[in-house]
Amino acid sequence: MIIKFSLAAICLSSLITTTALAAVSQEQASALGKSLTPVGAEMAGNADGSIPPWNPDGAPIPDSFVPGSDNYVDPYADEKPLYTIDGSNWEKYAEFLTVGTQGMFKKYGADGFKIHVYPTHRDSIQPDWYYANTLKNATGATLTEGGQKIEGNLPGVPFPIPQTGLEALWNHMIRYQEDSKLNYEVYYVASNGNPVLATRGSSAQVFPMFKNPDQPVGDEVWGKLRINYDAPARRAGEILLVHEPAADYTEGKGRKAWQYLVGQRRVRLAPAVSFDTPNPGVAGTSTYDDAYVYNGSPERFDWTLVGKREMILPSSNYDMIFQDKVEDLLGEKFLNPEKIRWEKRRVWVVDANLKEGNRHIYGRRTYYLDEDTWTALAGEMYDGRGDLWRVQYAYIVNLYDRKSTFSLAYGSYDLAQDVYNLSGKPVPGTYTNTVDLPEKYFSSDGMARGGVR
Repeated sequence: MIIKFSLAAICLSSLITTTALAAVSQEQASALGKSLTPVGAEMAGNADGSIPPWNPDGAPIPDSFVPGSDNYVDPYADEKPLYTIDGSNWEKYAEFLTVGTQGMFKKYGADGFKIHVYPTHRDSIQPDWYYANTLKNATGATLTEGGQKIEGNLPGVPFPIPQTGLEALWNHMIRYQEDSKLNYEVYYVASNGNPVLATRGSSAQVFPMFKNPDQPVGDEVWGKLRINYDAPARRAGEILLVHEPAADYTEGKGRKAWQYLVGQRRVRLAPAVSFDTPNPGVAGTSTYDDAYVYNGSPERFDWTLVGKREMILPSSNYDMIFQDKVEDLLGEKFLNPEKIRWEKRRVWVVDANLKEGNRHIYGRRTYYLDEDTWTALAGEMYDGRGDLWRVQYAYIVNLYDRKSTFSLAYGSYDLAQDVYNLSGKPVPGTYTNTVDLPEKYFSSDGMARGGVR
C-alpha cells in the first residue's frame, strides 16, 4: 500500500522556486521521539507485524565480535528465511516489489533469480547529539536556491518530516556516516557471464560535517573521498579525490573533484566526475551519479515525493559485505541469491523527471529511501523513451558498536546490455572505521605528493 500526498504537495515538490521552503511547524516536529523516531521514521511497526517497532537499543552485539576489530559478524546468523520469492511466484508479492525488482524477475526469473526474505530488524541508531540536532532542523532548516542549498541546518537529518522530494533526497545525500578505510575490488559481469576486473584499489573517506556537532552547516564539506587505484594496469597509480558539499550545490559551491593521472604526472580538476559521465571505476556500466544509488547535485531533475511504501529490499547483509570474497558473490547474470538477505522495509518513494532543457542519459529515476537510515536502498533508471534501463540496490548493515550504518556497497544491473557490477564492497579483513591519515592526504597537494611518478 502506498501513502499518497495531496495534489498540492506533489505540485510543490516539483515547482520549487528560489525562495525558501518553510520548515515544519513546532506541533509537527513534536512527533519526533514520540510517534516518530528521532530521525523521522514511524516508531510503530506495521499492521500485520511483518515490520516491527523501532528498536532504540540498536542491533545486538554478537559474542564473537571483537571490539575495535571492525570485522563485523552477523548478529542474526541463526535466522532462516521466512519465505522465498522466485520466478514462479513473484507476481503474488508484486505489491511489495519495486518496479526494478519486478523487472529483474521478468528478465532473470527463469534463470534462477530469487529473493530470500528474512525477519525485519529496525536496529539502526545514531548518536544523541545527532537526534538533538535533527529535532532543531525540523523547524529550522529550509531549502533555498531552487533546492540547491540548505540554510539553518545543524549536523543531523535536515528534513526528518519531509514535505517534498528534494527534502527527502537531501536526507539521503548527507546521511550520517562513519569515517572508513578499505581495500576493494570491483568486477563487472559481461553478458557472456564472465566476471571482469574493473578496478582494484584502496579508499579512505572522512566526514568533516559530523566532527563539530554544534557548528551550523554552511560551507562545510559533508565527505572527502580519496581512491588510490592499483588495477587494471592502465590505471595503476591513478588517484581520485572528491569533496562533497554538506549544504550547497549552487554554482561554484558544489562538488570539487581532482584526478592524478600517471601519464600526465600532474593533478587536475575533474569537473566531469559528476552527473551522467560513465564511471570508469565500474568500467562505465553506470554513471558517476549512480554511485551509492544516488549522489551529487540534484539540479537536472524535478523531484516528487510520491509517498511511503512497504517494500522488500536488501538489508542486514553482514556476511556479504564483510566476510564473503567478491568473486564468490558473482553469478553469471546476477549476484548469488543465496548470499543476499532481503527484508520488508518502509521506504519513502521519490520520483525524478529530467527537467526540460537539461541533458542526462536518464529521462526518469525512482528511489526508495529507508525510513530508519535515509539510505537509498534501491533505484530505477529509465531511458529517454521511458523504458526501464538500470536497476540498483544498496547493501547496508548497522555498525552495532558505532551507532552508524555502512552504506557504501551497491550493485547495478543494466537490463538492456545484460551486464551488472558490484562496487564498494570491502575485501574481507580490510575495513576499518579508524582513519589515521593527515588532513593533507585529502587535499590536491597531498595527491601530488602521493602519486606515482
